[in-house]
Amino acid sequence: MLTRRAVLKAAMGLGLTAFGFTGYALGVEPWAHRITRYRPRLSRWPQGAHLRIALVADIHACEPWMDLERVERIVADTNALAPDLILLLGDYMAHHRFVRRPIPTADWARVLGGLKAPLGVHAVLGNHDWWDDEEAQLRQKGPTRTQRALEAQGIPVYENDARRLATREGQAFWLAGLGDQWAFQRSRRGRKRRIGSIRGIDDLPATLARITDDAPALLMMHEPDAFTNVPARIALTVAGHTHGGQIAIAGFAPIVPSRYGRRFAYGHVIEEGRHLIVSGGLGCSMMPMRFGVPPEIVLVELGGRDV
Repeated sequence: MLTRRAVLKAAMGLGLTAFGFTGYALGVEPWAHRITRYRPRLSRWPQGAHLRIALVADIHACEPWMDLERVERIVADTNALAPDLILLLGDYMAHHRFVRRPIPTADWARVLGGLKAPLGVHAVLGNHDWWDDEEAQLRQKGPTRTQRALEAQGIPVYENDARRLATREGQAFWLAGLGDQWAFQRSRRGRKRRIGSIRGIDDLPATLARITDDAPALLMMHEPDAFTNVPARIALTVAGHTHGGQIAIAGFAPIVPSRYGRRFAYGHVIEEGRHLIVSGGLGCSMMPMRFGVPPEIVLVELGGRDV
């Protein structure tokens, strides 16, 4: 028989569980990052062409959740991995109601300027980097404040572009970067668009056209949705944006900001021999909570082949 006492005990238990969940998701998990490592075996990457790639995604700089001291720790821990190449995958800005104080663009960009790698630091922009810039929204074009700040630190920003680099063994490869797929949240009149009508500046065919020989190619993008159109020509695509859903229970993320739901939510995805790695990112969007998807710096080590 269900007694009042049993109901009260159950309610108290649920309340304590909810309190514990909220406390952990707000006060513990968002505050400490980990290093996540992948060693994908890529059929289109030469065996013996070793490349260590650090992925830094979705910093969402703001106080108190991602202050400059935290960004400095991220930079130090990324450099400690001794990567050959560092890729910044967008969303350096934070937009949610719990931001106490925005961090000036020049300040967090200056800290990111401390990233060091023999083959350089390379970046794409994310949707929040565009949405934060009202002037760019009204112009319906860049450059954004974020782009100018990163480039002032010597970090090139890729917008449907590609560059030819080489590994330490001398193996040539292409690094391409796709323009943001959710860039314009507002019309020229400043009116906010519906989610379904948000427009990007991404041009995958133009990006691929920048690759002019048969050297292996890597592609960076912010939102992973464009992976559906990436050809097998690309050895590896890397992305951020989703935060792995930011809240995941037993690996299940109920909300993922993607038109494909959980298909590209997180991790190493292989479809028809094509490879995608989606970083869970470092900061928070919408609300400063994480559960089941700890902040991460990703290290990708290349140099093998499919078996």
